[in-house]
Amino acid sequence: MRPITRPLAVAIFGALLLAAAPPLAPTDELRGFSAESAKAQREWEAKFRAIPSPDSLREYMRHLSARPHHVGSPYDKDNAEWLLAKFKSFGLDAHIESFDVLFPTPKERVVELVAPTKFVAKLQEPAVPGDPTSSQQAEQLPTYNAYSIDGDVTAPLVYVNYGVPADYEQLDRMGVSVKGAIVIARYFGSWRGIKPKVAAEHGAAGCIIYSDPRDDGYAQGDVYPQGPWRPRDGVQRGSVMDMPLYPGDPLTPGVGATKDAKRLAIADAPTITKIPVLPISYGDAQPLLAALQGRVAPREWRGSLPVTYHVGPGPARVHLRVKSDWVMKPLYDVIARIPGATTPDEWVIRGNHHDAWVNGAQDPISGLVPLLEEARAYGELLKQGWKPRRTIIYAAWDGEEPALLGSTEWVEAHADELATKAVAYLNSDTNGRGYLNVGGSHSLERFINDVARDIEDPETKLSVWKREQQRAIADAPTADARQEVRQRADLRIDALGSGSDFTPFLQHIGIATLNLGYGGEDGGGIYHSIYDDFRWFTTFDDTSFVYGRALAQTVGTAVMRLADADVLPFQFTGLAETVARYKKEVEQLAKDKQDEARERNRELDDGLFAATNDPRQSLLPPAREDPPPYLNFAPLDNAADALTRAGDRYEKAFTAAQANGGGALARPNAKAVNALLLQSERALTSAAGLPRRPWYRHEIYAPGFYTGYGVKTLPGVREAIEQKNWAEGDQQIAVVAKALQAAADVISRAATELEKLGA
Repeated sequence: MRPITRPLAVAIFGALLLAAAPPLAPTDELRGFSAESAKAQREWEAKFRAIPSPDSLREYMRHLSARPHHVGSPYDKDNAEWLLAKFKSFGLDAHIESFDVLFPTPKERVVELVAPTKFVAKLQEPAVPGDPTSSQQAEQLPTYNAYSIDGDVTAPLVYVNYGVPADYEQLDRMGVSVKGAIVIARYFGSWRGIKPKVAAEHGAAGCIIYSDPRDDGYAQGDVYPQGPWRPRDGVQRGSVMDMPLYPGDPLTPGVGATKDAKRLAIADAPTITKIPVLPISYGDAQPLLAALQGRVAPREWRGSLPVTYHVGPGPARVHLRVKSDWVMKPLYDVIARIPGATTPDEWVIRGNHHDAWVNGAQDPISGLVPLLEEARAYGELLKQGWKPRRTIIYAAWDGEEPALLGSTEWVEAHADELATKAVAYLNSDTNGRGYLNVGGSHSLERFINDVARDIEDPETKLSVWKREQQRAIADAPTADARQEVRQRADLRIDALGSGSDFTPFLQHIGIATLNLGYGGEDGGGIYHSIYDDFRWFTTFDDTSFVYGRALAQTVGTAVMRLADADVLPFQFTGLAETVARYKKEVEQLAKDKQDEARERNRELDDGLFAATNDPRQSLLPPAREDPPPYLNFAPLDNAADALTRAGDRYEKAFTAAQANGGGALARPNAKAVNALLLQSERALTSAAGLPRRPWYRHEIYAPGFYTGYGVKTLPGVREAIEQKNWAEGDQQIAVVAKALQAAADVISRAATELEKLGA
């Protein structure tokens, strides 16, 4: 669903000491391992990393992407059964777990210009000569947005840029209303589901989303098949379900969608859109935009089509019709397991989805085939005598594309077990060529830095850690930023919002999570189209599959290390520092809101807007606001300090326990430390969840209510300030402070147990 090289994708590693250890020359010490167990672990990891094969990855992709395999399709089930057979052939215990979910598919789709001229949109992606799977039209899902409500409307057209809240504020100042209109928005700027959501909030009757070549087409480079970018008639399919409320089956929020689950009526499902929505190509969008008159769009709203971009409304009138088949479809999650030899009730979980909108070579098969090679490599190690300390679970999820369906239903069905047993979840989605991209829980930041130091970059032969550090220096915008890159001990990892299968693990249950993949040198515009196929990938992306091998080596090493460590390699000083940064950000945000309101009111009093208004392109003045009140950040300050003290104490105790060969870590009573570490991420959640969306329980990371994929850190506090809900801001400060204090308490208790080990 979420390509990691796209603007809303998981952000990239960011900082590190310049004087780094030589690439691929790790010390013998491994965090969480005694010296004896570290030596054995290094040997097993070296054997593991020698196994993944680019040739195997290529053949897996050839098979899995051979036909369209969306939810409910014959090849989706065939692929699940093939994956099951593969896991079993590797020697793993495996099964398919099924769920029944609502998945609408289109029966009728119409977009037509009815005034001032006539034009009927094709709504069809043509086959490309030389690309055999692009012609499998009988099996391809039509171009549509899943979970759009049915509707048939004819109305004036209004262009709304990216269709985010700030764009509607600009429209208000231009005196343009979308009430009763059909809006046309371009992709990017937010996750697609935000566009119809905000349009409906402003009274629109329908929504059309198109890919502008400025963002996703010929302005970026040559288009397919000559180049990798989206061609004129290419369309981005995708879900528009209101997933910032909750992901998964719309009819079974919070519970697994088993056959006997209690279900909402479709009309009562709050995540289905309020207005009809369809995606179109820029070829179909051009006549619609050309028919608009009214005010010329602001400069930053203008795309790259050969038209003058007007806002409207009118004289263009558009007829939009969407009618879907609202039926239940089966999901096939493929689950494989390697039982733990010592602590089988501690689980390390690894996943990637297997469904696609069409053939899906890049999304998701490029991320799935490394997972398969990891599993094959583990099978080889098991034959040689390796036995993981903890249980390893590998999952190929179904239904990620429509709504994170397979992972969410599995997590909801197994929530109680996961809350007591899950150590960590490691996710991938798409994979390409370039740099290692990582986001996740900051308690795992040091851990994944250590793993990255041990993986060779296929192009440069540096460690992937070193290569990303050099890129971070090159891209740093200021001298201060470069200085931080050179001085901080670890690369920063970004916080996670949503857009892939990590969401239910991290944000619903509170399981420490990492999302990993390579990219940055593999641009293209075939996302969610029929052109995301084997021919495109093997022509324009990781054509030699060496970065697929690198991903298998990276994630597989991480899984092994988490599964085998004597004491889980969590580290909390980086978490505390990151939370302190987020705290400063929301404090500054509140101050900025105060300063902005005061300045705006002064400008209104001084007549600034009247004096600078162009009568030929007039703008209404902004509304006057009362300056925001001061929020009481003291509870958050105190809790963040407590987390810092707990992290420092834990690190001191951990360092002492790992000293002198780390024998203390291998003692049987280290189990008490691990039991507490397993709960450290859970402590950052609240049972009540976030305001108006209780499914999201994590108090540090959440997808934004108006961003979708994009993360909001300290979301309860940050969004209250952004939405100027000041009373709620004070309430949420107390909620977040309580979660931080709970985490500090768990970490302090783990430090106490470590101190006993070292005594």
